[in-house]
Amino acid sequence: MNDAAPAPTPAPAPRKRARVRAPELIGKGGWLNTGGKDLTLADLRGKCVVVDFWTFCCINCLHVLDELRELEEKHRDTLVIVGVHSPKFVHEAEHQAVVDAVERYEVHHPVLDDPELATWKQYAVRAWPTLVVIDPEGYVVAQHAGEGHANAIRALVEELEAEHEAKGTLRRGDGPYVPPEPVATDLRFPGKAVLLPSGNLLVSDTTRHQLVELEPDGETVVRRIGAEGEVFREPQGLAVLPDGKVVVADTVHHALGLFDPATGTVERIAGTGRQWWQGSPTSGPALDVDLSSPWDVAWWQGKVWIAMAGVHQIWTYDPETRTVEVAAGTTNEGLVDGPAAEAWFAQPSGLAATADRLWVADSETSALRWIERDGDGDGYVVRTAVGTGLFDFGHRDGAADQALLQHPLGVTALPDGSVAVSDTYNHALRRFDPASGEVTTLATDLREPSDAVVVGEDVVVVESARHRLTRLRLPEEAVQVESVAHRTQREATDVAPGRLRLDVVFQAPKGQKLDERYGPSTRLLVSSTPPELLLSGEGKGTDLFRELELNPEVTEGVLHVSAMAASCDDDPENEYPACHVHQQDWGVPVRIAEGGAARLPLILAGMDA
Repeated sequence: MNDAAPAPTPAPAPRKRARVRAPELIGKGGWLNTGGKDLTLADLRGKCVVVDFWTFCCINCLHVLDELRELEEKHRDTLVIVGVHSPKFVHEAEHQAVVDAVERYEVHHPVLDDPELATWKQYAVRAWPTLVVIDPEGYVVAQHAGEGHANAIRALVEELEAEHEAKGTLRRGDGPYVPPEPVATDLRFPGKAVLLPSGNLLVSDTTRHQLVELEPDGETVVRRIGAEGEVFREPQGLAVLPDGKVVVADTVHHALGLFDPATGTVERIAGTGRQWWQGSPTSGPALDVDLSSPWDVAWWQGKVWIAMAGVHQIWTYDPETRTVEVAAGTTNEGLVDGPAAEAWFAQPSGLAATADRLWVADSETSALRWIERDGDGDGYVVRTAVGTGLFDFGHRDGAADQALLQHPLGVTALPDGSVAVSDTYNHALRRFDPASGEVTTLATDLREPSDAVVVGEDVVVVESARHRLTRLRLPEEAVQVESVAHRTQREATDVAPGRLRLDVVFQAPKGQKLDERYGPSTRLLVSSTPPELLLSGEGKGTDLFRELELNPEVTEGVLHVSAMAASCDDDPENEYPACHVHQQDWGVPVRIAEGGAARLPLILAGMDA
């Protein structure tokens, strides 16, 4: 009998991952920014390639465009960024709308217009934005969903450069980007407008990064404020204060500016210039607190209210104390009414104040909502007039609970107590009457209206994609239009009835580790529409996996998943390592079907096994 201890069982060797050849880039809409040439992956062989799946309605996608600019410039001779425009809304599938968006947001790399989501499906993408990295030999090496991955991608690109330089498979030189010819207009994709005490109009000239003062005719330029890109960066919302000064939502600078029409001066009054991330302060001295893509501002109840599109919240700025704080919203994306601190928004982009309500154009839920005082206390509550959620939209008049909008960006208080909605992706100006509860259409054949301002008996509409202001007479009665309803184009995922394993895949980028110094470094929030879809598994947790139980009596719905992971540079010599937050929200349409999937993987960063 051998009394020696048994030899330990060796740990299994790491499973080698099969190399995955990148699928071809195909899209019915064709290519932009290539001088008319169609690109293939063969054309890009020898380059590091980052494929950016984006859609122009998505604020997170716009953040990623900004994150990639430095990387794009630094590695211009070895890296090609390719945008694949993958629409959510019907309007975003129109080719001219994509052409406009590429210019509006200054996209300086090739873009494939994929209106039918062909490439999206080939790459099994589930969220906007998603970044896929392809090596110089044409193999997929990484996938990241959401924002905040620029540092990880930069490190990976530098690693790929060194590896393929040594192998002789790296090709240096100019990429395929060809800039389009510039177009001369007085305004270029204007965003918002206000009426100044002088009677002139002030417009945020978004793509030229300026404010433009116009005479009352809305055409004659009086002056331009801010040398291009030096003062503002894609300014949007404007609000006139009681003293005649104007607060400016300086969207890409993540700040508020204050413009004095009397002197022409501009000063920053809120924001640090850095984008807000989870864990950052949400109140305090205004110049010390980070903001995130403020899109509109309004003066209401003694404060400046801010549509903080980048984090799906409403904030306030108090000019007396010079402080900011969150007023409504949790940062979760969706449509949930109730006490302001518990409400969910989805990219609020337009504000308008009346005596007792602050109206909100909640763009990603295609909703018109409002904030008012809570009758039972000192706080505020959020309510919805029009809209049902992230995936239902269209053009339908009638009772508010049946009416539909499509990604509205602006709302304007009208003299009779009703509000006009700049129904951007329907190219229409709509009207909601709180007294009757009815939605009607005031005007059609506008081009991406993003705001409107009342001037006497007229309403002046910002036709953003026609680069002009359009004056309309306010009619006594709205014009009815034929009802059209839509749902998002994404196909539902078939899942088996009963238990469903949800896995959020996250691998800390090379050279980083999970940040567990202050407790769990990950967070997962799960809910559903309708709520009855989930029998169990909803709510918050710190694990990036969850066992869900689906209700077999609910045949289809949407799973809402929000995940966050924090990682820090893994350098024991560095006492203060740089830390990074990776965050993404998914809305996954699902359909209950026998034989459907029993596991739902969502990639936050890394590659799914």
